[in-house]
Amino acid sequence: MDVLNTLRETFLDWDAMRAALPDLLRVGLVNTLILALSSAVIGTLLGMLLAVAGLSSRRWLRWPARVYTDVFRGLPAAVTILLIGVGLSPVGLKIWGPNPYPLGILALSLIASAYIGEIFRSGIQSVDRGQFEAARALGFSRTSGMRLVVIPQGVRRVLPALVNQFIALVKESSLVYFLGLLASQRDLFRIGQDAAANSGNQSALLLAGLFYLLITVPLTHVVNAVDRRLREGRRADGAQDADGGADDTLPATVAVPQES
Repeated sequence: MDVLNTLRETFLDWDAMRAALPDLLRVGLVNTLILALSSAVIGTLLGMLLAVAGLSSRRWLRWPARVYTDVFRGLPAAVTILLIGVGLSPVGLKIWGPNPYPLGILALSLIASAYIGEIFRSGIQSVDRGQFEAARALGFSRTSGMRLVVIPQGVRRVLPALVNQFIALVKESSLVYFLGLLASQRDLFRIGQDAAANSGNQSALLLAGLFYLLITVPLTHVVNAVDRRLREGRRADGAQDADGGADDTLPATVAVPQES
């Protein structure tokens, strides 16, 4: 009974949870979502550029993209956040003042772009080359064929992996606290940690963990649903390919370029 009472007092102090709940909702949840969404958008844009550069036939584009990817995938996220957040803080002070928030978003974006770039690259490479050749036969330029035919199909195939990367960003956003955020900028983890230190138990930190679960678990089920639908190869009208695979024909909405 003593052990159970100790566990209850350590993790299930309802008063400590109630005291931390307002800050977790109003401040922590908002900042965590801002960090994750902002870095996901920037990381996705950079990742697409990295994927295209990594598939380029030009070495001066391909090799820098590969080196960038290897570096930011190889470094621990905490090291990257500290290097950028502390190393670039003098530059940040001159631009936006003593606010480490933008540097935290930048660090998360650079980390995410390395992974997202590889996700996009694998998706693009998985598209049958016949799709690109068919687009060229219809009059598309190389750039238009990639942009309107190959890349959309590749992105569709890696949607589950992209959502998984967003889930990882939600969790990695907790590392930004290393940069010393202001009270109004604290994320879920930082608020839970501060409340746990003040109350002497881990109940508030456990509650912060539950908030992370409320974000990531539904997204995990969305990933599974999307992946299952793509594997079934269903078309927009609900029909299914004869071979049960995904419909990889040219998109119906793509217009064939007209001769001038």
